[in-house]
Order: sequence, then structure tokens, then C-alpha cells
Amino acid sequence: MAQEFVKGKIQPGKVVVFIKPTCPYCRRAQEILSQLPIKQGLLEFVDITATNHTNEIQDYLQQLTGARTVPRVFIGKDCIGGCSDLVSMQQSGELLTRLKQIGALQ
Repeated sequence: MAQEFVKGKIQPGKVVVFIKPTCPYCRRAQEILSQLPIKQGLLEFVDITATNHTNEIQDYLQQLTGARTVPRVFIGKDCIGGCSDLVSMQQSGELLTRLKQIGALQ
């Protein structure tokens, strides 16, 4: 269930962030990404607590990305990491470059 759920969300050309709504790092990642000119429909925040499979989803994220913490940020099919990785990419300019590469910017 968890593997199908996660794989069904991650798509080329899309930015997907797996979150828990109470997590301050998740909220920060949401703030950063929501301020960027990402095309409508290409940015999705997935609340893993809205399922009955939160632990299984985090276990699968661990297998897939090497970490089960949230947020887990995917740009296209690539996991770029969590909030601190997102902040570093934003500061270096790499975030906008990656978003342009997958065609996600307006």
C-alpha cells in the first residue's frame, strides 16, 4: 500500500512534498515552495497523516530516500532531501535551476 501510494504521487515534471501538518520543517518547506512561480497543478503537498498508513509510508520513504523524516521533497522523480536541503538549494540558486529543468515554473 505505502509503495503504491508514494510511487503514485511522484511524477516527472511535478514537485511533491510528503508532510505532516504539525511539523515546523514541513510548514517551512511549504512556505518556500508556495512563494515560487510553480505552474498550477505541479506542486503537491501530501499529508501522510491523512492515511492510516503513516508509519508504512515513512518506512518506504526510508527505503527510497535513505530517510524517513518529513518533509521529503521530490523534484520530478528525484528526492532532494528535507527542509534544510531545500533551504540550501534556494540560497544557492539550484532550486530554481532544477524547477526550470523539469518545466515546473511559469
